[in-house]
Amino acid sequence: MSTKKALLGMTLDELSKVAREFDMPSFAARQMADWLYKKRVLSISDMTNLPKAKRLLLEEEYEVGASLPVESMHSKDGTIKYLYAVASGNFIESVYIPSDDRATLCVSSQVGCKMNCRFCMTGKQGFSANLSAAEILNQIQSLPEYERLTNIVFMGMGEPLDNTDELFKVLEILTAPYGYAWSPKRITVSTIGVAKGLERFLADSDCHLAVSLHSPYPAERLGLMPVEKAFPMQDVLRKIKAYDFSHQRRVSFEYIVFKGLNDTRQHALELAKLLHGIPCRVNLIRFHAIPGESFETSDLGQMELFRDTLNANGVVCTIRSSRGEDIMAACGLLSTTKKNQNI
Repeated sequence: MSTKKALLGMTLDELSKVAREFDMPSFAARQMADWLYKKRVLSISDMTNLPKAKRLLLEEEYEVGASLPVESMHSKDGTIKYLYAVASGNFIESVYIPSDDRATLCVSSQVGCKMNCRFCMTGKQGFSANLSAAEILNQIQSLPEYERLTNIVFMGMGEPLDNTDELFKVLEILTAPYGYAWSPKRITVSTIGVAKGLERFLADSDCHLAVSLHSPYPAERLGLMPVEKAFPMQDVLRKIKAYDFSHQRRVSFEYIVFKGLNDTRQHALELAKLLHGIPCRVNLIRFHAIPGESFETSDLGQMELFRDTLNANGVVCTIRSSRGEDIMAACGLLSTTKKNQNI
């Protein structure tokens, strides 16, 4: 990996500091942002409206910091999983999910994850590092299908709100006029409910929120997600209920459905009570088997009963289609343990 600092992932304020460092006029920051985020250049030498002498000086310490994926895997359903090299010899995965009317990229925010959810391969991998803003943005910037993208979801490897400083730089760049100028309504950030990160996200971002729930009962959720002890579901919901989600911004709850564990009608009724007063959607997700865990996924009929019970009790609920399972790209299956160890 290069020892030069990446310009990719820098906010306009940070690019302004770089401009001052090299005695360039203040407007040079916007010029660099334009080259980085609108023209998506690969080298500083391509920034042709900067003086050549300044570009040569910049190149001594900086680089764009974009890099193409090192590997791809194609699913029979059209999903593509990309592998990217990141710092310290590690790798991360992101997943491109095309459909008829949209194309979504599932982005990673960490190498591995600290949260250790029992049903997730990334959690089994353990935590290695936070990704930099450059490494997060590179998954978007260098995506071969970038021009087709309609939506971005931070639901890949890691817990986004455990890496808030880098995440918020990325969200600023994605939505700012100087950056990609995306509507925040095209971006969803998923979380297990990290307290400080959630508070900051609710206050400082307009992007959609997705919360991993998986059971309406605290003790049962703790058995699935050890983080229930540090970030209790009731505390997470209290923060969400205090926020006004009645406008365009949405909150959804992710609910992996396990056979005989959290898929009963009583679970659905309890979940409806729990979410009462929150304008939201519940996404039911089929469990994808992972080594070392004996969980099974519910059958479709039981999932439909669960969905219909929630809908009948005032909570909008849908069953999310499973994509990319044949290439280990579906929910809960991302892992780069072997790749990282083979370096």
